[in-house]
Amino acid sequence: MDRLWTDFVNSDYHDWRGGDRSEDRLGKGAWQQGFIKQWQMHAPVPASSEEEKALRDFRNELQALATRLAAGNPLSDRDQDWLNAIMEEGQVIRRLHAGDEGLKLSLISTGTQWKQVMAEVAADFAVTVVEGDAGRIRICDNSDCRWFFYDDTRSRTQRYCDDKMCGNLMKVRRFRAKRKRDQQEE
Repeated sequence: MDRLWTDFVNSDYHDWRGGDRSEDRLGKGAWQQGFIKQWQMHAPVPASSEEEKALRDFRNELQALATRLAAGNPLSDRDQDWLNAIMEEGQVIRRLHAGDEGLKLSLISTGTQWKQVMAEVAADFAVTVVEGDAGRIRICDNSDCRWFFYDDTRSRTQRYCDDKMCGNLMKVRRFRAKRKRDQQEE
């Protein structure tokens, strides 16, 4: 399942098939437009050069934090302070509405700037840590991919961001390596 924060940090694309192609999608207007549309947010596209730098710095810091959590390190006081500072930049209103399962309270963002987008991404990451399990934050085992994901499997054993893409690719690589070893031993 995609999450807001994983979609954001994975804007740093690397060719998961093993090619040398990589792309920083964060600076592309089409990616920005698709991202804010998908997550129902508002911000001017394209982001200004200052906003783009702030987005990139934020993404790099969030990737570093997710990497530390994926390695089993706890959220430090410094990490909490940093997340809180980012989330403080966002403005929300609370709205009560009726749904299929009864009343629901929603937080609706009111800001229309990229700082608001960063605040929403930071809040989604914080919700993942608080309501989920920081130990389930993972980095794809395909070293060519390096995407972040949240392992929501019951067994906590998900190794790849996508079993159909990276999972199958790695399975084929292991099979071919084993077959090559077997042929060399004959």
